[in-house]
Amino acid sequence: MSEKKDQKVCIIGMGYVGLPLAAVCAKNGYEVTGFDTDQSKLDIIAQGKSPFYEKFLDDLLPNVKINVTSDPKGIQGNDIYIICVPTPVDGKHNPDLKYVISASQAVANNMSRGALVILESTVNPGVSEEVVAPIFEKAGFVVGKDVFISHCPERVDPGNEKWNVTNLPRVVGSFDEIGLKRTVEFYKNITSGEIAEMDNIREAEATKILENSFRDINIAFVNEMAMSFARIDIDITNVIRGASSKFSFMPHWPGCGVGGHCIPVDPYYMIEKGKENNFEHKFLSAARKINDGMADYTVEMLQDKLNEVSMPVKGTNVGVLGISYKANIGDLRESPALRIIDKIKKMDANLITFDPYVPSLSSEKSLDEIMSKSEALVVVTNHDEFKNIPVSDFVKHGIKVIIDGRNCLDKKAIRAAGIVYAGIGR
Repeated sequence: MSEKKDQKVCIIGMGYVGLPLAAVCAKNGYEVTGFDTDQSKLDIIAQGKSPFYEKFLDDLLPNVKINVTSDPKGIQGNDIYIICVPTPVDGKHNPDLKYVISASQAVANNMSRGALVILESTVNPGVSEEVVAPIFEKAGFVVGKDVFISHCPERVDPGNEKWNVTNLPRVVGSFDEIGLKRTVEFYKNITSGEIAEMDNIREAEATKILENSFRDINIAFVNEMAMSFARIDIDITNVIRGASSKFSFMPHWPGCGVGGHCIPVDPYYMIEKGKENNFEHKFLSAARKINDGMADYTVEMLQDKLNEVSMPVKGTNVGVLGISYKANIGDLRESPALRIIDKIKKMDANLITFDPYVPSLSSEKSLDEIMSKSEALVVVTNHDEFKNIPVSDFVKHGIKVIIDGRNCLDKKAIRAAGIVYAGIGR
């Protein structure tokens, strides 16, 4: 049985993962319903707009039809259900599956027999078998007969203009061959990317964890090298460029912290899963400790460099440039800026902030405004607006210290202008 485009698709969760998926499904001829508990978000989508900035969505949404509902009964009658809800970690870094559980229960309570259910939310290996499937079984469905359950981990990269849901390669695992075949056929209808079929659903779950743990570990490695190189006056950005001349080297770049929903979260899923099986993930734990500590390191640099010009942190006008976790978007999920801001506040600085993509958390309304009020600047997000600031503007506004948490400014020109500069490992 192949998945025909005249089938009805319901997307549970209209966030960074679910909304682009819903839009692309609608563009490819599916009748689409989007479910979310946030009615204000649905009201925006109903107007053909996105509640968050994503360039290809701004172009696509006005030209497709997505039915939206916050009523669980409104998701009845669909052939395919795709769960795209958050899977955060709690204060102790344990995976919080409450959204996956509630979404699965909503689908199980309202679907008809024969439906295909695809979990796109990132989970640790075993969740589909131990958490999701039992919900449907308790509702009276036999997996592989009455309901077909698959996992296709999301790979959304907000703000990436090259890779999005229309062309990303996907990984699919299922409980049975029928579910696998139906899921593969569905994704072939909406993406030009390659579809990798796993032998079982647990392998599909593990793929996403491996991908993001790989990145977290490599970022932690260069962060550690950056802190070490800084002590012996070596610019790590030049070293990475040099090392990249070797064909086998994969460059990763240091920074003031790792943000987003995936990289700083997913390794904890495997760390906790390892504990359940009497295994200690020493490598993953070390990487998490290093990357989580970069916010502290950045604030320590600010303190050290202010001391060089005989200024305390307390009472100094410190401007933080950037609040989102990534350049040119307004996504705050796990943003290191939030930790850096909190730490600077606790040191009694006169803290001011600006992010053109996060006006709601910006104390100042423009770049010129924050520059005119600051004595020291901490660049936390490498928005294009910040990367292109002329050095003459720093001089004009009397900036004495710059902490470049994304290594995106011209170190030599800034120092030549008499401003104290420090980057991450440079």
